[in-house]
Order: sequence, then structure tokens, then C-alpha cells
Amino acid sequence: MPSGSEPQGNRTHFRWAIVAMLFAITVINYIDRSALSFGIHDIARDFGFDTKSVGLLLGAFGAGYFITTLVGGVTVDRYGARGVMIVAALAWSLAMLGTGLAIGFIMLYAARAALGLAEGPNFPAMNRSIAKWLPIDERASALSFSLVAVPVALAIGAPLVTTLITLFGWRGSFIVLAIAGFAWLPLWIWLFRNRPEESGHVGETERNYIAAGREEPAGQGRDFISRGEVKFLLSNPTLLANTWAFFVFGYFLFFFMTWLPEYLRQAYKLSLTEVGAFAFLPWAFGALLMWFCGPLADHLYRRHRRLRVSRSYLIMATQFIAAIAVVPAVHAGHVGWAILFISLAVGFGLAANAAFYATTIDIAPKRAGTALGITDAGFAISGFVAPTLTGYVVSWSGSFHAAFWILGGLALSSVIVVWLFHHPDSSRRLTAADA
Repeated sequence: MPSGSEPQGNRTHFRWAIVAMLFAITVINYIDRSALSFGIHDIARDFGFDTKSVGLLLGAFGAGYFITTLVGGVTVDRYGARGVMIVAALAWSLAMLGTGLAIGFIMLYAARAALGLAEGPNFPAMNRSIAKWLPIDERASALSFSLVAVPVALAIGAPLVTTLITLFGWRGSFIVLAIAGFAWLPLWIWLFRNRPEESGHVGETERNYIAAGREEPAGQGRDFISRGEVKFLLSNPTLLANTWAFFVFGYFLFFFMTWLPEYLRQAYKLSLTEVGAFAFLPWAFGALLMWFCGPLADHLYRRHRRLRVSRSYLIMATQFIAAIAVVPAVHAGHVGWAILFISLAVGFGLAANAAFYATTIDIAPKRAGTALGITDAGFAISGFVAPTLTGYVVSWSGSFHAAFWILGGLALSSVIVVWLFHHPDSSRRLTAADA
């Protein structure tokens, strides 16, 4: 994991333990948020919900998530990731319990919105942690190793959640999953500190190595964000292009996370167990590509010293392949071919995830949490729009064809926007003059 430029000798590698903890909580995070898509068939049957109501429930998460991913970014930059994540993980575990105990649509919607509110700070906290704990030439790898938790969670979550539902029913499955969030908290409280300088687990060699590869002094950025900094973050062309592309990334992820199980049920008449088995494959492929593309981005940066190559080109290439793959998926006619094309669309759609995060640190290292919070707000909007719009489109058209065509069009728009406006090398950086 460590780069070849790190000094040799007696040293610690505790920064990678930090990455491992971020990976673990993100696995829990995404299994929790995806669980409803596997239980929704039974929930809709028990409460008599129609397709539009299902779409609203699946989109409720994004409504809450949008608020706190913005507020969470500012809060993380002000107070640090440690305390924010303690509160967030506790709150979303309670929201999972609330889902399992829900007695109707309103309570289910409220619990899902509360889950989104609680999970909003997770990725700004990750970005802030990586900015403080990793030097620039290890950053994309660290983000990749942390973010690969998303497809890993969805891959293992598919058979795990379907098994839990089979054993304990949909209510029991949410209660069991809530316990995992509670279990992670003591580890975070014990091991994590906001900066390596505050940790007793970091040796002097590692501490100096991190500081040498970090753009900002360790203590900077603990004040409240200024109006000038907000203006910069909301008007920088590279960050705006990054946000649109990340919205498209999120639309892909939330579409398949929330609707893939029901699509496989409807189109190919699969059982719950079969849905869990087939849904594993796209996310497993996405995990492999995401894991590969993070180190690839760092390799490209070390070789070319151009962020356009290691960030922008990676985003464009992967989104273009996703656009090509997604349309044949719905016209395949056989579940095997459908899963193949869906796997390509999901895998390449997710592959450049680390590049989106790294770009926000590249442009605004001082406000890495807030910059990611703004970008993640685009992702949060997709978390509401993708499942809700899909519910209406499927209800109106009677099939998923139009919904898949929307995916392809959005992916192509992402490629065009990044090509025109995503220039992280020449982009102005957030500086003290913007305060």
C-alpha cells in the first residue's frame, strides 16, 4: 500500500488502519441503505403499496441525505471527523431500528429520511480524514480502498439481506443490521483521531511522511467557512463539472441499488434467493474495478504529474463505457446477458469514484469536507430522483426500457461536461485570499 517514496526504516503504517476503519463503516453504511430494496416487495405486500408509493419510499433516503451531506461537510471541517461520525453512526443505527418497527407509510418514510439525515456526514468525514491522514500520491489509492466498500457492501449485502429476510422477516433483518452500527462505534472512539499528530499510534517517521505530502498545515481549516470560500466552492468550473458527473454516478448507483432486485423479479420472474445471487455479480465487478482504478489514478499521476490524466480522463473513459453498456442490458432478453451488461454498466459507472473525491481535495484541500459535501449533495439529489423518477416512469410506461435509456443519456452528458469543464491542473485553488 505505501508508495515507493516513503522513507524506509523503523516506522508505523497506522494511516492504513484509518483507511480500514473508513472501509468498515462504509460497508455498514451501504448495507443499511440498500436493505430496503430487498425487503420492499414484502413491505409493499404487507401494507398494500403501489409502484408510486414504492418509488417514494426508495427515494426518501435521498431527501434526508441531501441536507446533512452539506451541513455535515461544514461540520466535519469545523469540528473534525471523529465526533461527527460518533453521532452519525449512532443516529443511523437507531433509524434502522425505526424501520424495523414501522407500522405504516409515514413511519417508514420518516425512518428512511432519518437514515439519510444520519448517513449524510459519512463521506465528507471520509474525505476530511483522507486529506489529513494521507499524502497526495497515496490519496487516490486510499480513497479507492475506502470507497470500494460501496460495491463490496452491495455485493455481500444482496445475499446477506435476502438470507436475513428469509430467516427473520423484513422487520427482523433491519433490527439485526442496526446492531452492526452500534458494534463499530467503540473501535472508532478508541483508535481514530482527527489528525495523525494527535494519535499515539503514529510513529515519528510516518507522521513526518504524511506532513511532507500534505498541502495544508495540520491545524488549518478548523475555523468556520467564510463567504468567500463558499463562493469559490460554488463557482469553480472543475468542482461544478465534478458535481454533475458525481450526480450521474449517483443516479447509476441508486437506480441499480434500489430497483435492480425488483427489475429482476419482474422481468425474469426470479425468487428472492435468486435475486440475491444474481444481484451479487454487478457489485462484485464494480468492487474489482473501483479497487483497480484508485491505484491506477495514483500511478498515472506519478507518471504524468497531470491531474487531468489521473482524474478527468479516468472519469470520462469509465462513464463512456457505462453509457454504451446500459442500454443493451434492458433489451437482452435473457437474465444471463442482462446481468452481463448490467455488470459492465455498474462496474464502469462506479470505477472512477476515487477520482471524484480526490478532485475535491486537489482543488480545496483546506475545505476537503465542505467541498465533498457540496459534490455529495449532487449525489444526494440523485438518491431521491433516481428511485422516485424510475417509479413514475415504470408506472407510466409499464416497463423499465425508458428508465434504462435515461441512464445512458445521463452517462453521455457526464462525459461531455467533464471534457469541457473538468481541468484540475489549471483550475484555481482555494487559498487564503478566498477567506
